[in-house]
Amino acid sequence: MTKVHSGVVRSAVLLSASVAAALLLGGCAATPKMDVKASCEFLNNDTFKPDGNQQQQSKQIAAHYHEIADKLAPEIGDPIKEMAAIMDKAAASSLGATTQEQQQQLTVHFNKIGEYCK
Repeated sequence: MTKVHSGVVRSAVLLSASVAAALLLGGCAATPKMDVKASCEFLNNDTFKPDGNQQQQSKQIAAHYHEIADKLAPEIGDPIKEMAAIMDKAAASSLGATTQEQQQQLTVHFNKIGEYCK
């Protein structure tokens, strides 16, 4: 078996890291974002429905929020990212349900979205 020189491996790792960084910085890896109007239309037509027990539903909701947040306009996607983080915490709890405080936080973020989607 041939020995791989550590310099070659290090160069390959650095090259792949450099390519990944260039793609991220260059925007090639970014998903195109919808404008506010399209984002609101998307949310109004979103038919996502979680199933299973409370914990499974919280996990599914968090995953859905994570999935759509980067596709939406920042004014709408940013509150959804916050909502995803809240749902991640709820899903990680023993019951998988949101606390009253988390429900209040979700309401604040829903209202932020509502300012744009009337």
